[in-house]
Amino acid sequence: MLTGNKNTSWKFFSWFFALALMLPIVVMLLGSINASSDLFSHLWATVLPEYIRNTVILGLLVALLSFCFGVPAAALISQTNIVMGKQLRWLLMLPLAMPAYLVAYLYTDLFDYAGPVQRLLRAWFDWQSPNDYYFFDIRTIGGAAVVISLVMFPYVYMLTRTAFEQQDRNLLRASRLLGCTERQSFFQMTLPLARPAIAVSLALVTMETLADFATVQYFAVSTLTTAIYDTWLGYSDFAAANALASVLMLFILFIVVAEQRARAGQRHQSSRPNTQHQRKQLSVAQQIIGSIFCWFLVFAGFLLPVILLLVMVIDYADYQQLVALIVTGKNSIEIATYTATIATSIALILALFQRLHQSRLRMFPVQISGFGYAIPGTVLAMAMLATFGPLDHAINDVAKALGFTAPGLILSGTVFAIVFAYIVRFSAIANGTISAGIEQIPKSLDLAPASLGVTTLSAIFRVHLPLLKSSILVAWLLVFVEAMKELPAVLLLRPFNFETLSTQVYQLISDERLEQGALGAILIVLFGLLPIIILNRQKDTP
Repeated sequence: MLTGNKNTSWKFFSWFFALALMLPIVVMLLGSINASSDLFSHLWATVLPEYIRNTVILGLLVALLSFCFGVPAAALISQTNIVMGKQLRWLLMLPLAMPAYLVAYLYTDLFDYAGPVQRLLRAWFDWQSPNDYYFFDIRTIGGAAVVISLVMFPYVYMLTRTAFEQQDRNLLRASRLLGCTERQSFFQMTLPLARPAIAVSLALVTMETLADFATVQYFAVSTLTTAIYDTWLGYSDFAAANALASVLMLFILFIVVAEQRARAGQRHQSSRPNTQHQRKQLSVAQQIIGSIFCWFLVFAGFLLPVILLLVMVIDYADYQQLVALIVTGKNSIEIATYTATIATSIALILALFQRLHQSRLRMFPVQISGFGYAIPGTVLAMAMLATFGPLDHAINDVAKALGFTAPGLILSGTVFAIVFAYIVRFSAIANGTISAGIEQIPKSLDLAPASLGVTTLSAIFRVHLPLLKSSILVAWLLVFVEAMKELPAVLLLRPFNFETLSTQVYQLISDERLEQGALGAILIVLFGLLPIIILNRQKDTP
């Protein structure tokens, strides 16, 4: 029981949870080191260069497009008097609620040769065949990059907009006094000061792109993520899939290091910056052009896909779909609830350990436990099976040796593996939210209870937890929604005859039958709106 800030049991459990979340990754990496060199040489001589090339190209294209979408939108909202700026401020975050694979299917159905757009063009201009006209092919690596960028750019927009709004305006005034125009001040002062936020957001977008599975598979773009899935399940070669997963992990590590180096050497601004400023007054034409740009992003990334889904729901919804939706929805909610509750509880233990304990290494458990967010769901699934598969076999062998009936796959073949993978993947979200809340609590409240004879455990329940109520709720909801939307991990780890909303919609998309799952897709989007509402309420309006 916790009785003070030197309590060894608290330290033990903090390190236990942190190392437990890292264990599957370590097991998978060790397994890849021991993989056959001949196998890896064969992969390198045949398909691995193409997988790596496509992965790099896709990541760069998505980062570039997200920058081109997010940074100008952030500048228009935070720096100018654009029309409907207050509304666009939060509308530009809505595309985050749309899973990329849903947008991919909807736009493919819309722009394909047999889709309504090309049919309408052929009717208008009396074109008879594809030889009569040119129309872009969306099922390419460029099309995948555009689709992913349309739902990922809000990360760049939000972080960059916040960086713009928190800059010290005294620095900008100084640049103007030195003879810089508004344009020169923006490109030489405002934009460079926002470089750390842009670097973080682009790194996050790139990692999410590398983790994407359903979009690139639907567009038939061979990346490391799809290669892992195909090699493992298509060719039943776990060793080769493990080697490919390790290559993908190296990409993730490179991105993390590059992002940290991009932010290295950045000087912090004043602790009390002057953030009050006058917005640039645009002309009517400039306001219209800027507004059209922002509304295009909202329409293409959210409104049009939602409209198409609603049309499908109205045209194709029936009672059987509703019954199937209740079953899969129950499974999704159950897993997401387990994940959010456990992840938030662990985050509380780790954050309070970091805040209240006297250990010199108290910061490491939080940092270690958050590493899993950078790992794609497909790789996490590999790690879960590499860890829990041998444990299951060992448990069955021991049971047989003792004369008991073998229990079967009680770890890797049940929802336990899914929940564990989700906790590894999304603990960083809970950690960040809880840690941010704890930082708002004055340090004096840590010492005051002890001076009154109150134990640390009592102080946590009577002081810290009540003050953290809002942060706990936000962390729980954010993890819950991310777990509801996650696809690759549950697709690979789910038991037989077990479906969630995301896997059900994905299977219907793969069979070209999204119309039958449109209602489930709408439900996923509605759950995805929850964190956007939370973020909008948490942010102060300018």
